[in-house]
Amino acid sequence: MQNNSIQVKGLQKSYKQLNVLKGVDFEVEKGSIFALLGSNGSGKTTIVKILTTLLKQDSGTAVVNGLDVLAKPANVRQSISLTGQFAAVDEILTGRENLIMIARLRHLSNPRQVADDLLNRFGLTDAAHRRASTYSGGMRRRLDIAMSLAGRSPIIFLDEPTTGLDPEARIEVWKMVRELATNGTTVFLTTQYLDEAEQLADQIAILHEGRIIVSGTLADLKKLFPPAQVEYIEKQPTLEDIFLAIIGKKEKN
Repeated sequence: MQNNSIQVKGLQKSYKQLNVLKGVDFEVEKGSIFALLGSNGSGKTTIVKILTTLLKQDSGTAVVNGLDVLAKPANVRQSISLTGQFAAVDEILTGRENLIMIARLRHLSNPRQVADDLLNRFGLTDAAHRRASTYSGGMRRRLDIAMSLAGRSPIIFLDEPTTGLDPEARIEVWKMVRELATNGTTVFLTTQYLDEAEQLADQIAILHEGRIIVSGTLADLKKLFPPAQVEYIEKQPTLEDIFLAIIGKKEKN
């Protein structure tokens, strides 16, 4: 228990006659990247809303950072950050003003310095004084995640963070997610992109028809299938390799 940031047991949730969650169980280790996979309507966002106290479960327990989400919702909210499917930035404000506003709302000392540090960390210093409405999709997502990190929350929830982003911006988000985990932040990631989970996740869980049907590392999941037949073929570049080569950028591993 002490090594886990999140523990979920028997989680159930229904909307009128629709049973969305039918007894969900999983645990998330501290400082890890946990990817929750599932098709549209499988209940991924419902789970995120329950864990972030935006929605109450019908039954079951959910403990986040050692706190029960029903018993101590205010304390849970103080220990987490949430980035939704769409960037929640104020487009009238500049990037720096958005960050200063969040730092003040979190009652942080020296909010201007907090903003400047985050702008530098996320490569937005040159755009700091531009309105967020002029940002590209990738820049907006970076700003959104930077706003979520104001205050150094030990757990961050990313609900389909790369939906709608171009390949270059998507890779930028991947780099930031890896950096978060490297620095000890627990990352709870929901995604529809299987390659995203494969690239990032320490643990993967698949949600189907209201239940977690499988959970484990990528290596664990691969063991569920028969051994692949070994064939020696010339490796061809992926479309992503071609795209990045053409625009002159390559992801650094």
